[in-house]
Amino acid sequence: MKVGTPELDQLAVLVAIADQGSLAAAGRALGRATSVIAYQLDGLEAQLGLALFTRGTTRRPALTDAGRLVLAHARETLGNVSALQAGVAALAQGQEAELSLSVTVMFPIETLVAALTALQAHFPTLALRLHVEALGAVQARLFDGSATLAIGGALDGVNDRLVRRSLPGVPLVPVAAPGHPLTRPGIAPGEAQRHLQLVLTDRSRLTEGKDFGVLSPRSWRLGDMSAKHALLKSGAGWGNMPVPMVAADLAAGTLVQLQLPDWPGTTYPIELLHRPDHTPGPAACWLMDWLAKGGG
Repeated sequence: MKVGTPELDQLAVLVAIADQGSLAAAGRALGRATSVIAYQLDGLEAQLGLALFTRGTTRRPALTDAGRLVLAHARETLGNVSALQAGVAALAQGQEAELSLSVTVMFPIETLVAALTALQAHFPTLALRLHVEALGAVQARLFDGSATLAIGGALDGVNDRLVRRSLPGVPLVPVAAPGHPLTRPGIAPGEAQRHLQLVLTDRSRLTEGKDFGVLSPRSWRLGDMSAKHALLKSGAGWGNMPVPMVAADLAAGTLVQLQLPDWPGTTYPIELLHRPDHTPGPAACWLMDWLAKGGG
């Protein structure tokens, strides 16, 4: 048996009958006569070679087993068509099809999640590529074209080549596990240089060889922030961490903020960045405004 190809209008009728509970109610919902609804349902069943509703004495039509399966496919098909129409309409209005975003690992994850959740709600058809990088690797993605928008740190000689918009900085503080020698009170100046420092390293060539907040000649260079976090909690060494990332640890006592006379901490500057030869689309501009306003 050759199965016919249902029309979208027939699938919409099937969904309306199932949702409204009767042919007459489906007709009212779709603005059509009951006879038209019945005709389209009959046509759909004939094309599929299946009875989709029982034809009993009850006034409320009941889906057959086959009807329930076809109904699920009908909902999916109509949903895909709606998504297609919305996407085409957005593109016709100038919205970019995809946003590729490069974000520094220093940026608070809670803020990033809130921003992207709001972005998805406002631009439901937008595709997103998210890259989380360290230091100059954030901006490197702008220069190699793998990202169109970045949330990165202020890098001298690098950000000057980009279009910039400042965001609130992220506080960095020196921390170590409880029991580390540097957690004792009355640490003398220069004492931190005698202990192993865990340092986030740059995987890009933009700032290769440059150090950020490094005091100790004894250091481990790590390319992953989560590895640094875990090693700090294990007591392997001390290092600087973004306050939002270690706030729970500081509150729980699994990490201790160090009182170093020669390094009390600093603020890691954050900027929105894009290349001067790239004009951000509506979604990118909306996201930048949301972040600049601190949540819309």
